[in-house]
Amino acid sequence: MKILANDGISKSGIEALEKGGFEVITTKVAQEQVANFINTNNVSVLLVRSATKVRKDIIDSCPGLKVIGRGGVGMDNIDVEYARSKGIHVINTPASSSESVAELVFAHLFTGVRFLHDSNRNMPLEGDLKFDSLKKAYANGVELRGKTLGIIGFGRIGRAVAKIALGLGMRVIASDKFVGNAEIKVDFYNGQFINVEIITEPIEDIFKHSDFISLHVPAQQDGYVIGKTQFDSMKDGVGIINAARGGIINEVELIAALDSGKVLFAGLDVYETEPTPSVQILMHPKVSLTPHIGAATNEAQDRIGTELAEQIISLLKLDIA
Repeated sequence: MKILANDGISKSGIEALEKGGFEVITTKVAQEQVANFINTNNVSVLLVRSATKVRKDIIDSCPGLKVIGRGGVGMDNIDVEYARSKGIHVINTPASSSESVAELVFAHLFTGVRFLHDSNRNMPLEGDLKFDSLKKAYANGVELRGKTLGIIGFGRIGRAVAKIALGLGMRVIASDKFVGNAEIKVDFYNGQFINVEIITEPIEDIFKHSDFISLHVPAQQDGYVIGKTQFDSMKDGVGIINAARGGIINEVELIAALDSGKVLFAGLDVYETEPTPSVQILMHPKVSLTPHIGAATNEAQDRIGTELAEQIISLLKLDIA
């Protein structure tokens, strides 16, 4: 039985699948050729990340497809319910990349509060001639310790962010439509730990009380999570991080808020017009930028690969016995 990992898969995932009796194809097939490739090569399982879109056209064109797997959490690039209505299993790996995304959130937070994104642009250009003026320009950093981090979306990734924040001595508040409260276990290197219970609250309170806000919600069907009204209700000098999905922040209003000083900085891993972010966002001196790499660590990709392999083998073991 053949598997097409069109957006790649870790070596550990390939090894686990091959051990389970599958042939893994890692050829990158162009979006418009995916259906033809699947049918020509008798592919039974299609694995994707965020690049390949699996819409109704592919699902209808590939009657031999048994499983669609998403390496990661969000499945907005797959017509999930339609696939399932056709008898296709749709799986993902919600637990595998939480820590990697959470660490990227704090990479952006540390970058923003110490102006590293702008400093790293300007030091190579002017560091030799304007060292003292640059030192003065970046001398107003702030500490994260003691500040309030508001987390919008308190699933696995939001909770992983909360763990790091609590370990840094931050106050954590959270909002989630589906989670009333959660106990966060903060582990330390020597086996000790503490449990902290966080009771979620209305999203309006997150906007009002947070020094920094991190978003961890799926793509929205009914508008932005943060637009002008929400920016207006925030503290002056707030920091915003989005490592979830593009399109949940109104980027035009974000730029206006950055220019006015309402928002001190933004850290973006995802974009409203991805994969072609707006030039205004890319060139803004108050925005820290990464190209949708939240889950792109070696450790996360290993976990994703092996978790996908375990699920596929469990689902299809009778077919390859």
